[in-house]
Amino acid sequence: MGDAIDIQAVRRDTPGCDERIHLNNAGASLMPRPVTDTVIAHLELESRIGGYEAAEAVADRVDAVYASAATLIGGAPDEIALFENATRAWHAVFYGLGLSEGDRLITGRAEYCSNYMAYLEMAERTGLEIVVIDDDEHGQIDVAQLEQRIDSRVKLISLSHVPTSGGLVNPAEAVGRVARAAGVPFLLDACQSVGQLPVDVKAIGCDFLSTTGRKFLRGPRGSGFLWVSESALDLLRPMAPEVGNADWTSLDGYTSKPGARRFETWEVSYALQLGLGRAIDYALDLGADAIWARVSALAGGLRERLGSVPGVTLTDLGETRCGIVTFAVDGVPADHVRRALAERAINVYVSTVEDTRLDMERRGLDEIVRSSVHYFNTEAELDALRAGVAAL
Repeated sequence: MGDAIDIQAVRRDTPGCDERIHLNNAGASLMPRPVTDTVIAHLELESRIGGYEAAEAVADRVDAVYASAATLIGGAPDEIALFENATRAWHAVFYGLGLSEGDRLITGRAEYCSNYMAYLEMAERTGLEIVVIDDDEHGQIDVAQLEQRIDSRVKLISLSHVPTSGGLVNPAEAVGRVARAAGVPFLLDACQSVGQLPVDVKAIGCDFLSTTGRKFLRGPRGSGFLWVSESALDLLRPMAPEVGNADWTSLDGYTSKPGARRFETWEVSYALQLGLGRAIDYALDLGADAIWARVSALAGGLRERLGSVPGVTLTDLGETRCGIVTFAVDGVPADHVRRALAERAINVYVSTVEDTRLDMERRGLDEIVRSSVHYFNTEAELDALRAGVAAL
């Protein structure tokens, strides 16, 4: 396992590996040293020469972040907008489409709480109708039912590629084929997929993709990006024109910036943007296929280990399963599991029904333990997690 990646080298780049067993990569992964060095170096530059002057000095390097992000997902640099988080990136699309009364939005049962609350807000304010597609026999979005529910009122398909509370990988390419055939815009929330598995926007066929830096990309918190297909750019109206995304070109008019940068704002953290770019380059150097091969193998091994512990129930769904491994321990609250593992210097997380209510309520789940591997994890660390769970 992991022959394509020098595991010892990436662990040397990851100081946190010396202190803890980090299995909360779906929350926030451990940044490699080149990323933290990049962020700190720019903050130090700002402290020495001034913020505006530092931004001017690294302008070419910031521009390169757009190219790196585009390379990572198969887009073009002018289709990328950088954001302080994935939620802002996602909002730029959802609230920029001008959805209104009579329109329908289609989504799946594994939808993330923040996205679904935005649907509810829009439905209450405008009369938008929310259509939830059932799961198929694998527990992923039922593409056949999706195709049947498409009609002239459907104005958006919005889907979480990988839910926050499970190892499911929704069949995004199949959804994309339906969306393209029907001419319906497709927004993909890829927060939990970019960085752990190959993501190609052209192969998927989505029109918009949002993602974060802090999860499997191993970037800094407070970073993320949006991809907007050039062909779909004019479907969106920027929510808040300002000096960073538009020019005041006449007394009574303004002109939006070209490309996806029309959705950005002027005030940003260049340190975090540069850190995001370094994290993307780090992933590109390792290769998406090599990362996915190791992550999926580690996750499979972890499921086997946990499945062998009496009283443990695995709760992941999907025909394809990723690096997120969720489980419950009979008679033991999920947070007790988390705290007991933390005492052994093992990081996991707890997902509650509020995170993905449509899915978890239907399955009768109130809470589950979420562990999530990355390529720098080892077999010995998986053994340690199993031992910690078995000792409960």
